[in-house]
Amino acid sequence: MTEACLTFDNLTLGYNRHPAVHHMTGVVRKGSLVAVVGGNGSGKSTLMKGIVGLLRPTSGTCSIAPGTRFAYLPQLSELDRSFPARVLDLVSLGLWPKRGLLGRHSAEDRQAVTQALLSVGLEGVEKRSIDTLSGGQMQRALFARVLVQDADLILLDEPFNAVDSRTLTDLIALIKHWQDQRRTVMVVVHDLDLVREHFPEALLLARRPIAWGEARQTLSAENLLRARQFGEAWDENAPWCGQPAHDLHETMIDHDGIARHRHVARCNPYAL
Repeated sequence: MTEACLTFDNLTLGYNRHPAVHHMTGVVRKGSLVAVVGGNGSGKSTLMKGIVGLLRPTSGTCSIAPGTRFAYLPQLSELDRSFPARVLDLVSLGLWPKRGLLGRHSAEDRQAVTQALLSVGLEGVEKRSIDTLSGGQMQRALFARVLVQDADLILLDEPFNAVDSRTLTDLIALIKHWQDQRRTVMVVVHDLDLVREHFPEALLLARRPIAWGEARQTLSAENLLRARQFGEAWDENAPWCGQPAHDLHETMIDHDGIARHRHVARCNPYAL
């Protein structure tokens, strides 16, 4: 029987009552490595924020298995790098779930931070200000913070942006190490070739799930075309979900690789 880490039940998320992710239903298994892919505006980052509770559902639910510790790495563009902090301070923030923001760090805590910096190749830069780091060095520091958090569920939003090939290789290796440890990892990725090469599973979004399952099957030419068509189908003249509308044929690929067909009504994301 599949042990769920995350369960989505008809989840809808959005901003200012404008839905960005529609009718998300499915299960992320414990220990799985899933790439979240889709075009700009397809709801990838919105889904991540909904999982960690930064966005409340407009309908449906997102449930994390009880006792699950999670770590969330947002996009670099959402971080204020002008804050006067050292690399050591940034990585040590990973300890706050255990110690609190003002808690004293033990010798074991300091060793964990040192080991995390060593694991991402940042030994010797602990006292550098974060505003002096390159994009790749900043991502390494953020991965070190995730390491210190020792989370069961790891959510990474576009972690490969602005990194060089060596950093990319190192970060991919670290993600695979997390999977080997039976941690659950979800990663927003733009490079589809990277997904096909390194990720066992993929979730293809176009404001709603288009396909979800084995990565190469999910990223088939047919599914990518359908994702593009669905993305273009959202317009202000479409009726709200549940009202009469022109139906679209939808094919979902489930986790067993079985294609299931159904009709879905076209929805207006701006009609709430």
